[in-house]
Amino acid sequence: MTRRYGERLALDGVTLSLPAGSTLAVLGANGAGKTTLLRILATLLRPHAGAARVLGAALPEEGWRVRGRIGLLAHDPLLYSELSARENLRFHARLHGVAAARIEALLEEVGLGARGDEPVRTLSRGLTQRVAICRAVLHAPEVLLLDEPYANLDPAAVAAVAPLIGRASGATRVVISHDVEGGLAEADLVLGLRGGRAEVLAPPASADLSGLYR
Repeated sequence: MTRRYGERLALDGVTLSLPAGSTLAVLGANGAGKTTLLRILATLLRPHAGAARVLGAALPEEGWRVRGRIGLLAHDPLLYSELSARENLRFHARLHGVAAARIEALLEEVGLGARGDEPVRTLSRGLTQRVAICRAVLHAPEVLLLDEPYANLDPAAVAAVAPLIGRASGATRVVISHDVEGGLAEADLVLGLRGGRAEVLAPPASADLSGLYR
């Protein structure tokens, strides 16, 4: 895949394949192309050259086939700040035909059952991240695209959300992380991007990241 922003190459001929149920850790410095890759896989951006497939669907042409099977946790929480956590989840539940019981179960699981009616704008970053995680997994997606999923979370919160977005979820996962050690621990395959190019594509045990952050 190749993607440009004007004259700048954000992704430069990145090629990979990820088996179902496995985890890809995407590592690299700021501006390496990590978020661009995630946005293409989420059907939000078109590659300018090459092709992308998610769950067998060619992107972007067949994006409509897979959008309901993808869960995106972006850097922006993608929540309506004036609505409460519960109202945000109800809105997304209607889009996906999800029962109200699922909303309540998720809020309880992440420790927000008693605070679900507070406007998102009044919540801390960590609590907002918990709501965003609930939104991403609300419809039990087969693919999870996660940009720094544990950002702003304390250890107790990480433990609470791990069953939803970690290996226990059973989903195929693409995880952007600035935590190299944590990213390697979660991964079946590591993609190291530098200047939009795949400098590393290997299992964690053999991934040489020595030149990735220079």
